[in-house]
Amino acid sequence: MTVRTSPPGATVSIDNQVIGTSPAATSFVHYGTREFRIEKDGYRTEVIRRKIKPPWYEWPGIDFFSETLWPGELRDERIIDVQLAPKELEPAEDLMNRADTLRNQSKAGIITAPP
Repeated sequence: MTVRTSPPGATVSIDNQVIGTSPAATSFVHYGTREFRIEKDGYRTEVIRRKIKPPWYEWPGIDFFSETLWPGELRDERIIDVQLAPKELEPAEDLMNRADTLRNQSKAGIITAPP
């Protein structure tokens, strides 16, 4: 399984296991729903859940023939492409207004949880 990102260089995790920097490749044995987490500075973190279905030669019954009687090697290669979106920065004016509000609240003894 290979995870490619645009732009490359993002940290790729599959099922909470870091597999490397994109483009990142790893082997896999089990099919089913997998969670991909892609992180890169300056870009939004992407979390993708994708169901990986087995190919026809891994179906129960057929897999006996494909694994024991097939003369060659069968490989299941999957490629996951992810387009990363830049982080949207909060406008400086909004940030300053929020800071002033929090400062005034703290002076008044009001404690609020961060967003």
